[in-house]
Order: sequence, then structure tokens, then C-alpha cells
Amino acid sequence: MSTEARRAALPAQTTAPAWTTELRVEDDALDVLAEEWDALAARCRTATFFQAADWQRSWWRHYGRPGRLLVVLVRRDGRLVGAGAFRRRGGPLGGLTGLGGGLVDYTDVLLDDECADRAAAEFAAALPLTRPWHWLELREVHPEAAVQRVYEHWHGSRRRHQDSLCQYLPAVPMERLLKRVPGKTAQRSRVKLRKIAEAGVKVSSTPASEVPQALEGLLRLHFLQWQARGVTPEHRTERFARHLTESTTGLVATGRAAVHRFHLDGQLVAVNLLLLCPSFGGLYMYGAHPVLRERLDIAGLLFSAALEETVGAEIPLLGLLRGQEPYKQRWRPDRLPNQRLLLGPAGAAPAAAVRAAAVRTRQAVAHRLRTRFPRLKEALLARRRRRPLG
Repeated sequence: MSTEARRAALPAQTTAPAWTTELRVEDDALDVLAEEWDALAARCRTATFFQAADWQRSWWRHYGRPGRLLVVLVRRDGRLVGAGAFRRRGGPLGGLTGLGGGLVDYTDVLLDDECADRAAAEFAAALPLTRPWHWLELREVHPEAAVQRVYEHWHGSRRRHQDSLCQYLPAVPMERLLKRVPGKTAQRSRVKLRKIAEAGVKVSSTPASEVPQALEGLLRLHFLQWQARGVTPEHRTERFARHLTESTTGLVATGRAAVHRFHLDGQLVAVNLLLLCPSFGGLYMYGAHPVLRERLDIAGLLFSAALEETVGAEIPLLGLLRGQEPYKQRWRPDRLPNQRLLLGPAGAAPAAAVRAAAVRTRQAVAHRLRTRFPRLKEALLARRRRRPLG
């Protein structure tokens, strides 16, 4: 047998994949990485709309502070398989936190499904948490989020606490959904839905080119709707309007969001913003004219459109996101609290104890305010929302 034949008979040698990590700190890093970022998001089953490049880069542009962005990247043979964007905190303790502040309902990183476990290990090893006071604190983490893998691979100090309660419903036709609720409630809902149909409300899905105009109407109606009870101060700011318009336009263009407009007798009476991802749709924000409340069931009107969109996209769940408003409870949603994750350097037991104690104290105070002094809590939250989020 010739030498060439012997070589051909030998099993092919496989080269182990090359894993590399990188830390990016340029303020335009998210813009540069946008195409790769969204390609990875499409391969990460847990990615939500808040991890989309359009949302994250828009938030950083309008809320971030120069010099405080940190992007962690993991590559396998040059291909991006892990990514996460964080904000460096100011002050003497520093540390890292996720992007979005109080505007996002889910914080996460991106991991390629094909190699998620190894990518998480590489990601954890790349986190620059070396000093005792340098902690990564992530709010609003879903129990099945990709960053939970990073948490499991972290060899330093770590803590997990409960965070905001989120609620979910199966994305099924309305008649099937009504079987979840008691008979009398279901019957009242059918009557309300029949009145909506008879009123002649016209519902339309907004193309990307008309999203800015639609969101202008959403915010205007949102202010009218809440003016008697106090609107979230940040929602009144110009930067929030710019961020919402910029991010949503990109999400609608790529099928990751839908903006519904509702007209009655030729007049715009409501606008609904529904965010979409493979796992669930999310009712993020809406605005409705107060006069509409006197004629129709606003919650039923907006909810029906969101449910129909989610079912049509073959998405299994409709998320009601954070909050326990009464209009959500009538549908008997399933409850699943988010989590707050704390990651710190190894051997930082005193710092870990202080940080964990502070979190527990804030949670205890929030629970007491919510259960015993609800109005005071609302006032304190409004004051907190007035502070800069960057």
C-alpha cells in the first residue's frame, strides 16, 4: 500500500474548537456588533425582545453614560456564541449591572443553544470581577434565562433572590382562554367582547414606517389615561419617547413587535405595543382615551388584539409582564417571579454578606410598603423614577 493510500485509510484528525473571549468598552460597541448580536439572539431560545440589538443599543444611546459600557463576548472558532452588555456603576463600590434600568421586564445574556453550557463557562471566566467590592447585580432575571447558566458556572460568591412577579397566559383563542375563569366572569367577559364587536372598533397593525406616528399617539393617550392618577414621570420625558420610537421601529421591522391602532368613529382611541419573541409575547405599554372607558371594556379590547397577534405568530404564551393590576387577574394568569442575581469575587464573604443583607432589607421594606402603605410606596416609586437611569 502506498503512503498516500495509508494516509487516506487513517481516520481524519479533528481539531478542537478555539474558544476566545473579549471585553469591549467602546461606547459604540453595540452598534458595531448589531448584526452579529441579532444573529446570536436568533440561536438563543431564551432571548427576549429586551436582548435584541435594537432595544439595547437604543437604550444605551439615550440612557447610557460615556465610558461605562462593558460588553462581554465569547467566540467559538471566530463565531459569536456568547454576549452580554453591562453598565459600570459609579461611586466608590463600582460593580456592574444590566442595561435597561426600570424600563425592562427581563435581563439576560445571549448564549448559542448548540454550545450554551461551554459558552456560559467561558463567559463566567471572562467577567472582570476581581476586587471584593466589584459585584455584578442583575435584576428581573427569568428562572430559565441564559444567564442562569453563567450563574451556575461562577466560582466566586453568588446569591439568588426573588424579584418582581410576572404573569403568563397560554396563547390560545379567546373562547378557550375563557374556560380558565369562573362561569360568571366568563359570561360577563363574553358580553363585553360582544359590545366591542358591535361598536365597530377597527383594529389595524402598524407598518414600521408608521411606527413613530403611532407611538406619538400611544404616549399622548397614555398621558390622558393616567393624568388623574399620576403617570410614571419617566414616560413623560423626551428621551423615553426617542428610545421607545427608535427601538420599536426596528423591532416591528424584524417581526419582534407589533403596534396596534384602534379607531372608533374615525378617531384614534387606543394604541397597544406588543413585544414578541419565540417564547412569549409581552404586553408592554398602551394608551387609551378616557372616554373609551365609558363605552367599552378597554382591557378586553387591547387584550383581544394582543392575544390574536400572539396566536397568529404561533407563540405559546402571552406574558402580562410585571405588575398585578386587577385587569390582569380576571384571566387567572399563571405566576412566575423573576429573580435577582448577585455575582462577586471568590473569598469576598464579608462583602457578599453586606450586599445580600442590603437586598433583603430593600425587599422587606418594599413588601411592607406594598401591603400596609400602598400610597406611600407609590409616592416613593414615583420619586425614584425621576432620577436619571443612566
